[in-house]
Amino acid sequence: MSSLTSAARLASPLMLWADVALKTQEMLLSSGSVIHMRTERMAKAGLAPSAADLAEFKLMGDEKLAAAGKAGAAMVRQWHSSHVSLPSRVLQQWFLSAGAFLSMAGSITPAQAAVRGDAFIKATTLAVSSAGQLSGAAVRIAREGLKPIHATATSNARRLAELRA
Repeated sequence: MSSLTSAARLASPLMLWADVALKTQEMLLSSGSVIHMRTERMAKAGLAPSAADLAEFKLMGDEKLAAAGKAGAAMVRQWHSSHVSLPSRVLQQWFLSAGAFLSMAGSITPAQAAVRGDAFIKATTLAVSSAGQLSGAAVRIAREGLKPIHATATSNARRLAELRA
């Protein structure tokens, strides 16, 4: 797939949510495989784990902490770059839209109603547009947070499958 097609696909919030869902599914399948292999290894090690077993068990905890830290940092970076003020702007524009509606409702003449109706439509359009941006911002935050966890789970699944073979 060309990078232009990929970039266009990921520009749509719906496609971004679909991408997050697919990555989440892949991460969950990989995690299930990793949990199975590591649990089996723990059961076989019993009360006398080898040095290699102990190293793998330690790696489990270290990887989880590292992935969680990276995920949190990635989400904060994405939130900051996704316009921290966006929710405030949405609320402000909603209030402006509500005020324009009340102004239109209080019109006395048809001409006044037409002018105020136009202002209401413009204010509402801005509010809806900004609210639509919230979904895009939210999915980008979720996507960035999922990346390190997904990368760890899928690489562990590949590594442990190779060790098993």
